[in-house]
Amino acid sequence: MDGQLQNLKTLFLKQSKMWKKINHGGEPTKNIDKKYAIFVGRYQPYHFGHIELIKQKLNQGIPALIMVRNIKPDERNPFTTEQTVGMIKKYHAAHGDDVEVMIIPDIESVNYGRGVGYEINEYQPPSDSGAMFISATKIRESIKNRDNSWKSMVDDSLHNDIENFLSK
Repeated sequence: MDGQLQNLKTLFLKQSKMWKKINHGGEPTKNIDKKYAIFVGRYQPYHFGHIELIKQKLNQGIPALIMVRNIKPDERNPFTTEQTVGMIKKYHAAHGDDVEVMIIPDIESVNYGRGVGYEINEYQPPSDSGAMFISATKIRESIKNRDNSWKSMVDDSLHNDIENFLSK
């Protein structure tokens, strides 16, 4: 797997494959009113797997609303919510993406009723996608062990931020 990790950055930069989309409710919309696709997560840290997921909508011209759960830093979540939001904004601003980022309270579940008027989608990466080999847990372990393999799973523009945040 080490060889695969070394090639992840190259793999992500070369491809942006469509992921398998499973609609769990709601009819697809034409999005003529610039409605946003919502993504909810901790993003600890923001990595190529997250980016590729969000690109599934951005590449269709649909803007993204990234909702970051407001959590206290701990071993599983080494970054503050504000640091996470800053990294996400920095990445997407540098790429000219139509993305809004907001902090939300931590959540217990995501729920919906019938006939909600929007799609409810699950995206699964292709088996040959680099996203299959990315794990935020592995990234955090790599950082903790002072092993630089995490850098192949995170955009170069975020490396200094991550290192600076963790050195404090």
